[in-house]
Amino acid sequence: MIIGQIKDGIVLDHITAGHGMEVYKILGLDKLDCTVAMIKNADSVKMGKKDIIKVGQVIDLDFDVLGYIDPGITVNIIQDGKLAKREHLSLPERVRGIIHCKNPRCITSVEQELCHEFRLTDREKKIYRCIYCEHEAPKTVE
Repeated sequence: MIIGQIKDGIVLDHITAGHGMEVYKILGLDKLDCTVAMIKNADSVKMGKKDIIKVGQVIDLDFDVLGYIDPGITVNIIQDGKLAKREHLSLPERVRGIIHCKNPRCITSVEQELCHEFRLTDREKKIYRCIYCEHEAPKTVE
């Protein structure tokens, strides 16, 4: 299968196999008015299988969201058909406004304008806790 080269855009590489559609939806790529290609279960020497997303224009990306969803993603910025920048993501230390605290007793349940914020407490197990009530974050983004 051959997918054309991008002149200006973004390539999200090394997405865990099967997570490409989740990344696609969370980033709202269906709302873009440009070419977007998603490759599922591509062969990978490093990962065995992986997903890849190619976006035919440069867009603003929230690296914290991507790092939270899948910390192994590589973001490649393409300009004039050449790699201009490569960013290797990892789990962010803090995430704001990405996930919501499910604890009904948390202050964020009462104070609606208060931004939901979580800090990474266990890098190995990928556990985030609310900075206000210490409740463990859900494993997926809403």
